[in-house]
Amino acid sequence: MKRNIRVCLGKEETVIGTFRYNSEGARESAIFEYDSSWLSSRSNPNNFAIEPNLPLVSGPQFHRKNKDGSIFHGAIADTEPDGWGRKVILRDHAKRRKESLKHKTPFDNRPLNELDFLLAVDDFSRVGALRFQDENGIFRRAPNQEENKDKRTAPPLIELKFLLAASRAVEENTETAADLLYLQGRGTSLGGMRPKCTLIDNDGHLSIGKFPSIRDERPVTKGEVLALQLARDAGINAAKAKIVDSDGIPVALIRRFDRASSGERLMYISAATLLGVEANSSEQHTYTEIVDAIRIHGANVQEDIAELWRRISFSILITNTDDHLLNHGFLHTHHGKWQLSPAFDINPSPERVRELKTWISEETGPESSIEALLSVAPYFRINNFQVKKILSEVNKAIRAWRKKGRTLGMSEAELDMFEPAFEHSERVAVESIIKMKSKMKSKSDKG
Repeated sequence: MKRNIRVCLGKEETVIGTFRYNSEGARESAIFEYDSSWLSSRSNPNNFAIEPNLPLVSGPQFHRKNKDGSIFHGAIADTEPDGWGRKVILRDHAKRRKESLKHKTPFDNRPLNELDFLLAVDDFSRVGALRFQDENGIFRRAPNQEENKDKRTAPPLIELKFLLAASRAVEENTETAADLLYLQGRGTSLGGMRPKCTLIDNDGHLSIGKFPSIRDERPVTKGEVLALQLARDAGINAAKAKIVDSDGIPVALIRRFDRASSGERLMYISAATLLGVEANSSEQHTYTEIVDAIRIHGANVQEDIAELWRRISFSILITNTDDHLLNHGFLHTHHGKWQLSPAFDINPSPERVRELKTWISEETGPESSIEALLSVAPYFRINNFQVKKILSEVNKAIRAWRKKGRTLGMSEAELDMFEPAFEHSERVAVESIIKMKSKMKSKSDKG
């Protein structure tokens, strides 16, 4: 199989290049090449490299895949469906194959390849600003929207209960073809294996609805919204989130930050792509590496580095242990410069071992402690005054976690389930550090 897929950008559908996909048996490869019109600063004065590993040069650019990575360059791979989306796609493929055998109708029996998964995402819902046009000039739409001339193919919030029911059926292995048709293409690259769907909220904004899983032993959706709202209270630029009720089931509704209020698509890449590493690689990476990348490619360098330090402190204090490189992202600002995207996928995990997926530094290893974070403050160029200010603001917000949880409708029993994530030795340590620094300042002022 050989395919040529045109890569376009934003609402204007500006052609920026082509990727050529090739498969021979189980071997797959993809080559990206910028369009000459995109490379010309005269015709496109605002052109930029869509990721650091794809510089603005003519000719084909290859991507070497490791065994766990994507065959596509990072900026393209960042728009692939996540684990839940892939699950829905695979279930749909298997069910259609079964129906074709039953009714003896034609069906392409080949296994799904990586291009199939990439192109299965609905164009309207795809993360970021990249859009993929096939050889017939078609941008992929959700299957049950093919005849709809309106490009807003994401369902409205009023359909939440149907989305939830369809997702629950997939988890219980009882899904129908109609369930899969309803979910197909509406996955997202953000969020992992948990059941979810892209939809339009009541204010007309593209959002992600995250559903409880049948395997949950605690109210995970409430916990994520609690964490995101606390993050905003702590001075972190975090995605807007709230709990919406669907026939008694709490759904986390999280505003997509890769769309402007005007509906314009914003170019997004993961931290893995900014670093030029494979997201699913067994290699270990660190926050100090992200700092280095921000210094090279950042639009607001020191502001974002300080924000990153604040986010790490927050993760430590709420026991957020799923902070891998795909759960950090960047939005393009201008001329190949990037800024931290709003924080997302932050979850208090009371049952997890207190270790970070992204290490603070090579020296600290996976240690999730304020002491380890303090050791890199000079590398982040965070002085003593900023350390105290950030830790005080973060700790103050987290101290009110029970009160905030009650405003979300969490019961005392539910809050008790999360207590180990919020009340632990690192909280005690940070309060001691704040008091100690206050005493030192007081002595200094008197001196």
